[in-house]
Amino acid sequence: MKGKLYLIPTTLGDTEPLEVMPLSVKKTVEHLDYFIVENEKSARRFIKRITPSKSQPSLQLMLLDKYSDDFETQNYLDVCEKGISIGLLSEAGVPAVADPGASIVKLAHQKGIQVVPLVGPSSILMAMMGSGMNGQNFAFNGYLPIDKSDRKKAIKELEKLSKDKNQSQIFIETPYRNGKMLDDLRSTLSPDTRICVACDITLPSEYIKTLTVKEWKNEKPDLHKRPAIFIIHK
Repeated sequence: MKGKLYLIPTTLGDTEPLEVMPLSVKKTVEHLDYFIVENEKSARRFIKRITPSKSQPSLQLMLLDKYSDDFETQNYLDVCEKGISIGLLSEAGVPAVADPGASIVKLAHQKGIQVVPLVGPSSILMAMMGSGMNGQNFAFNGYLPIDKSDRKKAIKELEKLSKDKNQSQIFIETPYRNGKMLDDLRSTLSPDTRICVACDITLPSEYIKTLTVKEWKNEKPDLHKRPAIFIIHK
């Protein structure tokens, strides 16, 4: 029998793993020695926190980040052919969603390897849950353009799409540019369009607030270097 590919969630910040994910994640990590990871140091730290007794020298870690060579990663699942299961770890949250892990999941399906997603915190879904916006119809758009004029154009297009389809529009920004993003939303969107800002999800400093553009004029949250999700709905 072939090994399986387990999609293993990680924490969204410095919280105890079992406070935000089920025991099944711990049990799975305990039985795996092979992992595909985005960052070796943080992966080892997470594995040690969720399974303190696990032998670190026994771990076989394969790196998957934006610099990984496609030819090399094609061999990452070869051990599954020998009946050995592998865990795919994201840097934060769930693998393969706004995450380079999607290429490995695609490869697993091509090779006939069973994919097993495990339950854990997703900042995108948790922000949507807490926004009060349309959870029946929403879209994740990743990062918006960096250029100011292009970004404002993209914001207006997303606002129109939201109105035309009654669809909540979700996107993210590099944490140190969060403040500028909120400023651009306030200056570009219509006064009655709603904006949700959700940051530090699952952490003690968690902040989730939905207001109209007009109401956001009086709000000055400190978002600098705090992982954040933005959602708009017209």
